[in-house]
Amino acid sequence: QKTSFHRCQTMDFKNGYAFFRLPREGVGGDTLFANQLSQDELDDLCTKGAATLTYGQVKRPAPSRFTPAFVAYDKKVLKFDAYFMEEVAISAEEHYRIRQVGLYYYLEDDSMCIIEPKVKNSGLFQGKLMRRHRVPKNEFGDYYHWKDLNLGIDLTIYGRTYRLVNCDSFTKVFLESQGIVVNPPEELVSDPYTEQRQMPVQKRTMPTGPDPFRQFLAYDTKVLRFYAIWDDTNCAFGDHHPCIIHYFLADDTVEVREVHKRNDGRDPFPVLMRRQRLPKTFVDKNKNFPSCVLEITDHEVQEWYSPKDFAIGKNVTLLGRTFFIYDCDKFTQDFYRDKYGITDFQPVDVNKKPLEKVPQVIPPYNGFGIPEDSLQNCLSLFPKPPRKDIIKMLENNLKVLRYQVALESPVPEDKNRRFILSYFLADDTISIYEPPVRNSGITGGKYLRRTKVTKPGSTPENPIYYEPSDFTIGSTIEVFGHRFIITDADEYVLNYLERNAQSFPAATVQSIRDHFLPRKVVVETTSSGFPKKDLDDLIVEVQKELKLQAPFDTRQFHEAFHHCDKEGSGFLDKTRFLTLCDRFNVPTSTILLKKV
Repeated sequence: QKTSFHRCQTMDFKNGYAFFRLPREGVGGDTLFANQLSQDELDDLCTKGAATLTYGQVKRPAPSRFTPAFVAYDKKVLKFDAYFMEEVAISAEEHYRIRQVGLYYYLEDDSMCIIEPKVKNSGLFQGKLMRRHRVPKNEFGDYYHWKDLNLGIDLTIYGRTYRLVNCDSFTKVFLESQGIVVNPPEELVSDPYTEQRQMPVQKRTMPTGPDPFRQFLAYDTKVLRFYAIWDDTNCAFGDHHPCIIHYFLADDTVEVREVHKRNDGRDPFPVLMRRQRLPKTFVDKNKNFPSCVLEITDHEVQEWYSPKDFAIGKNVTLLGRTFFIYDCDKFTQDFYRDKYGITDFQPVDVNKKPLEKVPQVIPPYNGFGIPEDSLQNCLSLFPKPPRKDIIKMLENNLKVLRYQVALESPVPEDKNRRFILSYFLADDTISIYEPPVRNSGITGGKYLRRTKVTKPGSTPENPIYYEPSDFTIGSTIEVFGHRFIITDADEYVLNYLERNAQSFPAATVQSIRDHFLPRKVVVETTSSGFPKKDLDDLIVEVQKELKLQAPFDTRQFHEAFHHCDKEGSGFLDKTRFLTLCDRFNVPTSTILLKKV
């Protein structure tokens, strides 16, 4: 009738410390009597209590140290020799097979494994037949224990019955120390078929008379090897096929193998003719007998091929194919030397003579693109762009030499035309640009796209292109039939030529220096002799006087200055300057002009 089963609280805290106290009530709140001892505790108190009260508590020995099973039985294994019988249903020579195994029981975790020693060329799956694990004993969940193992018993594991016949010395000592009576060992049963195979085979005695197998026994594994060439050039897409002819002395059969080379374009079939006896001469057949038959019998063949039909330098026809023998191996030479007395085995040279290389004729340049680019169409079916000098392109990237050129033309309208010629040092190309001039009647812009320009007189086979050393002041450059005269250059050209003076002719560098010399002198004179502020004030004063006078035609004035400056230096001396001012009646005072 009890419904409450709670227990009293016995764990508490006091002054911050956890402690354990005796229960005040029993289970479910029942009364708990103090000092309620059992009869055994009372007897122990009567017998041992007096000595304890008199002499004190007896020192008890320390309990023995606990050692787990996986430490106590580490690397301790029970080993049993066993065998099992396996049925063989598909063999006529054996009906069952005895397979010897070793059963290993590991004491540390009660696991087992079964290993069969491997036998070479047995054809059986041997080695570890059962992996290491705990083996179930029955369907109730029990596992095999070492107490279940003994000699002379049958052990059924996964439907296969093993017979334990022997064990090692450690296993026997361990089982006897545990009180198990070990049965006497039994003899290990051997496989009857294996014992039969190990029995020595009786050698066959050779009869005194002629034996049909004498040739096989005498010449077994002895093969004559000939190196031959099969000439198939008479057929479409035919070629010379290198082959190896094998003549087997054991049964007078012949085999032909084709020697394949890498990327020869043929299917990799090594055997051209399978091993067979090849007829040499047939018996005269009846005219009514069909020429195509399935098989050739001995009655239809008058003579078969023999070793005497093969020799170096001889043509042999095998099944309609003619082979030329040009060499043989060392064993074949010894065989013919001993049996037929042949001593001449000089091989025949069958290597093809190399064809004469026909020189490649480069067609003339057709004028489209640069010659190097057009030449690629003659060198390959799929032309590739000509190779560029990457090092030169990286070193001379964005380096351009600019020159001012004038067109040499009999047309009067072209005399005043000016062009900018840019030479790119990265790839030795040239581009020409014409600055647009308003109301000139000529559209400026790009005159020549960036390309390489050949010198006059160079051939397409050996083109010679313009180089920076060819550009001097006053020199003439011919570009695709148009002649240009160099009249000016950029200051970067002078700086570049002076930095790399060892790479250019001295005449080229000196020409650019002479062109820039007057300009440098005037600049130095102007900068050193007259203050810039006074010069600016003088120019402002002249401009004011010009504005007060009548309109002045500055265009004709500029053209006259350029006409007098025939060298194109951009400077005039004082005498010419005053003469031009008098010719055009410049409305300024003579004092201001002299100051200018």
